[in-house]
Amino acid sequence: MFYEWLTGFADEYQVFNLFNYISFRTGGAIMTSMIIAFIFGPKLIRTLRMKQGKGQPIRDDGPESHIIAKAGTPTMGGLLILVSMTVSTLLWGDLHNIYLWVVLLVTMSFGLIGFIDDYLKVSRQNPKGLSSKIKLVLEFTVAAIAVYVLTQTFPTDSEPFATGLAIPFFKNTLINLGFFFIPFGCIVIVGSSNAVNMTDGLDGLAIVPVMIAAASFSAIAYMVGHAIYAPYLGVPYVPGSGEITIVLGSLIGAGLGFLWYNAPPAMIFMGDTGSLALGGALGSAAVATKHEIVLAIIGGLFVLEMVSVIVQVASFKLTGKRVFRMAPIHHHYEKKGWAEPTIVIRFWIIAVILAMIGLSTLKLR
Repeated sequence: MFYEWLTGFADEYQVFNLFNYISFRTGGAIMTSMIIAFIFGPKLIRTLRMKQGKGQPIRDDGPESHIIAKAGTPTMGGLLILVSMTVSTLLWGDLHNIYLWVVLLVTMSFGLIGFIDDYLKVSRQNPKGLSSKIKLVLEFTVAAIAVYVLTQTFPTDSEPFATGLAIPFFKNTLINLGFFFIPFGCIVIVGSSNAVNMTDGLDGLAIVPVMIAAASFSAIAYMVGHAIYAPYLGVPYVPGSGEITIVLGSLIGAGLGFLWYNAPPAMIFMGDTGSLALGGALGSAAVATKHEIVLAIIGGLFVLEMVSVIVQVASFKLTGKRVFRMAPIHHHYEKKGWAEPTIVIRFWIIAVILAMIGLSTLKLR
């Protein structure tokens, strides 16, 4: 909105030329979404606490500390992130940019799916909300539409580009997946969404790694969308994808505001409303910037959480034995006696290390 309104005055008033720079608008987006989250956070918490009564239902088979300490904490805090993020993106973004809309609408759609799931959990006071099959069908439908739109939007100078898979550490290397790029892109987006959802089990555990990953992909989107930096780094050049930086910047600011209220002991949980949406944002940004494999590196913590669940379920079904004391893996360390802040901070450190490794792929080619 600011971009359309104010850049027209750049010739007459030099100061408005700042709005032509993605870096300046990203900074504005971060600050705006953070301020919105700070201002409206307390009111949302009070409202959700009154509406939800007992708050988010806690798993009976979960760690004993959860049942005692976290009972009654309101959920659906993802609404604070989504509202702050959306308002900020609309204010600071180029609303004619298709990449901005794809990432934003995937985020909102996954947030809506999560909201329905959270609402059913709270209204029924049962940890089981929306059917897993229904959730997956809805998620894959949204993802398929998004990936298809992206394949029609990508540059068509060379036919394989739209359906090509970029390989990190190799300059300008694309493997043409053809039709299979759409199901592959869907798996990336849906997998990312559910991996973040599985990570969201301790106060502050998910939101900080999400912000770290978002900051990393902000840098990637800026480079990939830059006509000079992309060829220099040997990464696929996707004109216009730099605008994704505004969306992810808004996510970072909203995440900082949310963390103020989600830090241990949490006053509110993001719920599936937030975790599914944030994972969807990261997944769609990765597909849009042709860095799907790099997402698995930067978001390695989320991958670890998801793999721990898959391994646990497979092991129990095949052998009747559990590999971990409890899955996802952060609960395993709780069962081992690690304090919650210890687990959270150590997982944050892992997220930072993985982000640095992932960002190094931009140069090591």
